[in-house]
Amino acid sequence: MVAAAFRTIFAQPDAEHVREQYDQIAVMLGRQFPKVEQMMIAAREDVLAFTAFPPSHWRKIWSTNPLERLNKEVKRRTDVVGAFPNPPALLRLAGAVLVEAHDEWQVADRRYLSEGSMTQLADTADTEEVTQPALMTA
Repeated sequence: MVAAAFRTIFAQPDAEHVREQYDQIAVMLGRQFPKVEQMMIAAREDVLAFTAFPPSHWRKIWSTNPLERLNKEVKRRTDVVGAFPNPPALLRLAGAVLVEAHDEWQVADRRYLSEGSMTQLADTADTEEVTQPALMTA
């Protein structure tokens, strides 16, 4: 039941509705589980951080697929070695795998978030600068 309720938060079409639904779910769960409501209120900004991005990015932000794929590659490479002589040796190998993945991502033709979709971030940032009032300094 709780998982289904949480899914309704992420199914909302825009940031305003996401926040409203989050608050409703917190209150609903708080009736039976007051500590859950307190936890949700405390974690609100962290959980809803994705709403600062364009809605077209939300699904990719939620996904942990790239992280899981990277962890799987680190595990695969460390399993080949088996036993490491010391912790720095493990750290060097894991670091090398991460550097290699970074280099591959830099030159790959296929991007996780395309250049076209990234321009939406710049457009959003420009809009926010215009709509936010300037701070007065004394």
